[in-house]
Amino acid sequence: MATTAYLVKNLGIMSVAKFGAILGLIYGIIMGLVGAMVSGAMMGSILGAIGAAIGTLIVAAIAGVIGGFITGAIVSFIYNFVLGAMGGIEVELEVKQ
Repeated sequence: MATTAYLVKNLGIMSVAKFGAILGLIYGIIMGLVGAMVSGAMMGSILGAIGAAIGTLIVAAIAGVIGGFITGAIVSFIYNFVLGAMGGIEVELEVKQ
């Protein structure tokens, strides 16, 4: 197979931030489910357990989105800044037939 080399010189800050937000959402939901089980198990009443579980899940999902968005923006900004001095990262891609 033929391979072609490309040079990644710049990342779109918003596109990486949006991707980070999606990853953060997935992580937040997973951690929220774990936290919901723990907080639900610690409550004395069933209504309190349901409320704590739902609250934990919502807060964790929102925190994951916000944290992922900010982290993605910072990482792509640093990437662009550092590679401005270095010249870029070479990536080899294979042509699929």
